Amino acid sequence: MSIRKYRKLILNKDFDAASWIGVPGRVITAGFQKDLPAPHFRRNFDYHGTGDAVELVIAAAGYYEVYINGKKVGDQVLAPTPSNYDRRMFYNRFNISGYLLAGKNTVGIILGNSFYNAGTLGPWVIDKASWRDYPKFMLQINSTGRCILNTDENWQVNGEGPIRYDSIRNGEYYDARLELGKWASPDFEVADGKWVVAARIHGPGGELSEELHAPCRIYDILHMHKITDNIYDSGQNLAGWARIKVKGEAGAEVICRYSELIAGELGYLDGTKRIKRDEIARFVNSGEFQTDKYILKGGDSEIWQPRFTYHGFRYIEVQIIGSAEIISIDACAVGTHFDIIGRIATSDATVNALMKCTYWTFRSNFVGFPTDCPQREKQGWTGDALLGAETGLYNFESASAYCDWLEILADAQRPSGQIPGKAPISGWGYNWGYGPAWDSAIILIPAYVYAHTADISIIRKLYVNMQKYMDFCGSMATDDILRFGLGDYCPLDWDNMLDPAITSTAYYYTNAVTLAQFAGLLDAEDDRKYYLELAHSISTAFNKTFYSKNGIYGDGSMTALATAVYHKLAIDSQLTAEHLNELVKNNDHKINFGMLGAKYVPRVLADYSHIDTAYMMFVQDKYPGWAYPLKYGETTLLEQWNGAGSHNHIMKGDISAWFFRYPGGFTHSIENPGWKNISIRPQLIKALTSFRAEYRNYVSEWKRIDRDCIFNITVPDASRADLILPNGAAYSLAPGEHMFKIQG
Repeated sequence: MSIRKYRKLILNKDFDAASWIGVPGRVITAGFQKDLPAPHFRRNFDYHGTGDAVELVIAAAGYYEVYINGKKVGDQVLAPTPSNYDRRMFYNRFNISGYLLAGKNTVGIILGNSFYNAGTLGPWVIDKASWRDYPKFMLQINSTGRCILNTDENWQVNGEGPIRYDSIRNGEYYDARLELGKWASPDFEVADGKWVVAARIHGPGGELSEELHAPCRIYDILHMHKITDNIYDSGQNLAGWARIKVKGEAGAEVICRYSELIAGELGYLDGTKRIKRDEIARFVNSGEFQTDKYILKGGDSEIWQPRFTYHGFRYIEVQIIGSAEIISIDACAVGTHFDIIGRIATSDATVNALMKCTYWTFRSNFVGFPTDCPQREKQGWTGDALLGAETGLYNFESASAYCDWLEILADAQRPSGQIPGKAPISGWGYNWGYGPAWDSAIILIPAYVYAHTADISIIRKLYVNMQKYMDFCGSMATDDILRFGLGDYCPLDWDNMLDPAITSTAYYYTNAVTLAQFAGLLDAEDDRKYYLELAHSISTAFNKTFYSKNGIYGDGSMTALATAVYHKLAIDSQLTAEHLNELVKNNDHKINFGMLGAKYVPRVLADYSHIDTAYMMFVQDKYPGWAYPLKYGETTLLEQWNGAGSHNHIMKGDISAWFFRYPGGFTHSIENPGWKNISIRPQLIKALTSFRAEYRNYVSEWKRIDRDCIFNITVPDASRADLILPNGAAYSLAPGEHMFKIQG
């Protein structure tokens, strides 16, 4: 069954009577604008039900919330997913039958800025995006092909509500004294001059696409504990916001400043207790960084949380101006609300902690689309997305969300075939921060999606884009060697970073092989032959350029050796893998690579009979070791091994996929895609006494009892599994529970 369906422009059906509307006279100028109140729109309408389903469709440039008769429609937040608004606009669909009354009804809309009107100054010039404008929306309510309500000049708008400012990269300011009462209810009386007629205006220009993946929601709530007079700790680094409960006089102000760190933690060892965020805030060059403000209306206790921003944080520093007291603060974890399909549990508490770190890091970095970090940047960097994708596909029902984002990436491709280093893109990103290790997301993530789901639709959809990108690489290659791109970014030793030509050319080769496989799936035989010939030519050039002797590639570093083997370019893979194993062991299982090596090195070791060496790398708690940050209370994965930069970065997050793939044995490939007939090849780790991986109702579990190892394998209904045990015994398994015992 396909997890995906094609979209098409359906203005003649969903929005055939609707117009884009906004606030009249509201003009956006380039640069930072401090006063940007969120507009509220309302419209009364009559409804006399026939019992048929009633659907509301809404496309918003910016974020939105929908209310029917005073009740919020749905539990989604931060909708819709941002995009290149002048190329593609996502819209959402709701069944609102249960919200409607017989007779008079009211629909209300609040709009936030999102990335559409992101005025914060910074290095990516988002404030100068080609699409930038004040938020606007288009809505229609339909039932059995009949339009019940649409956006036009008959709507009312108030541009001076309580949300005084919202910025995806700064925060949200709310003045409860300016609340509009029951503004979205039928009995609301428009008594002042602040409600005016909405203006019919032009839209952002992008093609309308229905958003099919899971929406963003609050997926967890953690109570925050007070650790100093004004600092609260959630105990977990996450993406989201604070929900505050406060009581005080009208006009008192609560300021919440969000931070991943307090001074005294890893990387900031000055022994004091305060939030520490100067370094992480360096790309926010206007306004306040990660700061929310709430002004009380007075009276009973008040509960508030922001609507149109999110932050990366564990700690909150609270400042109160005036007379007020905090009753409680909760941390709301926000992100794309994926179904969880995978779990790992082991006998090693360190491994379990690393799995938990990876879980939270991935969720923090998929808020509508994949990002690098949830605080400093919130950008859809392609390299981070690529390296985290297999972890995402093992743990979450994330394929459809990746496909939506890949279409955003394809929208940003230049006619030359060049792909930016991030998407959505406001114009910046074509001349830095890209290269094959990043750009290959447009080819390899579809390969991962197909391998995990057997759904070919995204390959069909983007096949031409992939070909254009390969043509671009061909135009950049000299004798089949690519010398552009960032390479093994964020290495341990920046002064001795591996030549990016090695990793860039390796991706060029893997992309050619993958395109040949795609061509075979699409019955494009001429293309298949062409890409196989190209791959052979690249392989020859790679070994001529980077191979020295005796299995050594490039500078002989961990990443250089692992690159050749991982990308299947090594002349003698076993020999090169042996050199890598010795290199890691002689380095006391410590890390000496960056974001690419973090994926390649452990996988190559496990592929070539050195799974225990890889495991020892993961549990090494001395610096620089994978588990070292756990000693300092880290709860997510770091950007840099020494603790500089972001403390919630997914680019080194393949560790979770590694545990599914090797000790769990769950193997996916283009040759055997999907999960209905899966290959399970578990590998034992000497230091573990038990291991359990759950994936889509499959279970791969093993336990050591005395000198024996017991395997418990569960195959779900309507599925099969090909099992190969570590002793080489092979079985074809039908649905049900199966037990095997071997010595080991």
